[in-house]
Amino acid sequence: QVQLVESGGGLVQAGGSLRLSCAVSGTIFSINAMGWYRQAPGKQRELVASITHGGSTNYAESVKGRFTISRDNAKNTVYLQMNTLEPDDTAVYYCKTESVRRMAWSPGYDYWGQGTQVTVSS
Repeated sequence: QVQLVESGGGLVQAGGSLRLSCAVSGTIFSINAMGWYRQAPGKQRELVASITHGGSTNYAESVKGRFTISRDNAKNTVYLQMNTLEPDDTAVYYCKTESVRRMAWSPGYDYWGQGTQVTVSS
């Protein structure tokens, strides 16, 4: 059973920082890309940032220069450092892992975390 456990959300004032973590548990052989998405009330879920196994990153324009995604492949964990937070960053943040293989010969599957609330007050 593969599970994604997120942590690090909370309430912060505008201009503050938070660090989200997402740990993947279970028997894991490899994980391709890992990423963070967010969904604000009444809006569609959107990509915030993603990172490949080799470390290549991609960011939404709205967070470039403020957020940094990183991963620890040995720990099967992905992080999102969020600085200079703005009220528009308020959303539920979801971790996603792509093409997770439990064994070398296994097919890859995508998984989502349960979400963690980030609230930025003005």
